[in-house]
Amino acid sequence: MRSYRRRFGIIILFISDLVILFLIALLSVFIRSIMPSIIPGFPVLYINLNYSWWFFPIWLSFLIYEGAYTRKFSFWEEIRMLWKVTLFSTLAILTVFFVGKMSSELSRAVIILIGVLSIFMFPLLRIAVKRILVKIGVITSNTLILGVNDTGKLALKALQKEKNLGYQIVGFIDNGVTIGEKFFEGIKVHTRLERVERYLKYCDIQNVVIALPEFDKEQLTHLVNRLQHKVTSILYFPDFSGMVVMGTELRHFFQDQTFALEIKNNLAQPLNYYTKRIFDYVFGLFFFILLTIPIGIISALIRLTSKGPAILKQERIGKNSKLFICYKFRTMYHDADKRLEIILAEDPAAKKEYETYWKLKNDTRVTAFGMFLRKTSLDEIPQIFNILKGEMSLVGPRPYIPREWDWLKEYSETINCVQPGVTGLWQVSGRSDSSHEQRLTLDAWYVRNWNLWLDIVIILKTIYVVLKKEGAR
Repeated sequence: MRSYRRRFGIIILFISDLVILFLIALLSVFIRSIMPSIIPGFPVLYINLNYSWWFFPIWLSFLIYEGAYTRKFSFWEEIRMLWKVTLFSTLAILTVFFVGKMSSELSRAVIILIGVLSIFMFPLLRIAVKRILVKIGVITSNTLILGVNDTGKLALKALQKEKNLGYQIVGFIDNGVTIGEKFFEGIKVHTRLERVERYLKYCDIQNVVIALPEFDKEQLTHLVNRLQHKVTSILYFPDFSGMVVMGTELRHFFQDQTFALEIKNNLAQPLNYYTKRIFDYVFGLFFFILLTIPIGIISALIRLTSKGPAILKQERIGKNSKLFICYKFRTMYHDADKRLEIILAEDPAAKKEYETYWKLKNDTRVTAFGMFLRKTSLDEIPQIFNILKGEMSLVGPRPYIPREWDWLKEYSETINCVQPGVTGLWQVSGRSDSSHEQRLTLDAWYVRNWNLWLDIVIILKTIYVVLKKEGAR
């Protein structure tokens, strides 16, 4: 029954994609039609959508090729897939346009507008439709987790967070040796793992999650081979986390019936490194031009509301552990260091908090205007100068201060092999609410897993976090 509902949901998704693309095409035509009235001298063009019917088969072909109707995508994976489809579909349509000499029938501006609008509208609308289909249970799949333990709990948490995948956890199953409860994390627990096939049949299970770290190689192989052809897919959660995952590829050795994980050092490739630097300079220059006037206004307001310079200069640890001067808007009173000594000496709770987070939640050293700058993250705008000087990156590890060196030593070789960033993984994973150890772990994970798409995701998540003012202080 569930498989028929899912097929029906895929048909709805296919139709909704057609409708979304048609609406984007209509909006593009409308924008092109009003351009002559907005831009003097812009040519008037009468556009008939009947000549552009072949746009849609091209788009749908790329969607099908990328597995838009057959694969499960996490939220960010789906956005990447849709952007990729948008790019190649637009290029394919422009190629047909120029080769076929169709300038008298179609408008280049409309084709480009469709591509540009699709970058924003297509992911937004398609994911919204998918969320609705998941919520009403049309494109969900019943999932059973094997293992009532910490790994099973981790698997449950991970799958529940990624609602876009459509996994509906209907139960756990374990041998029942170490458990006496009928529920685990609010979900029913079944016993007798050896009868797992019966549960698959009678509970209409499509996916199985294996979270059994105590199983040895032979037990795991036997279990996978038993279940592989009885479900749509099997997810195996190993008993470790923090390992490199982005850029990791599975290598098959058919003759020996084995496989290996190839873990790449993406930043070791010169092309990748220089792509990141070009990305930094282009966006750094763009933001510098855009924010020149706001920088002047904020600097004047800082000087008017408290004594001291507008720009704070601090030594930070940069690439290859070299010190550099990091720029920030001053958010504290000019005698902040003296005030900190008094606070830590008189308040044991504040001292403990500072030793854990290197920050204070209710920091009386921060000025009223400085608090506003911190909550909006505007205090970090001057770091644009560090980006243009090549000392920092748009995305990267936190720029640690020299006194944190003892904490950093264990991770130094990994974290300091790249420029620190204005934003980073730890800022979008709790920001100031994360402990010092968590920040180090996240920064090291970022460096090991770096790719350009990860930077783009972090930038988009940073915008979201700043607008929500999550963890900012």
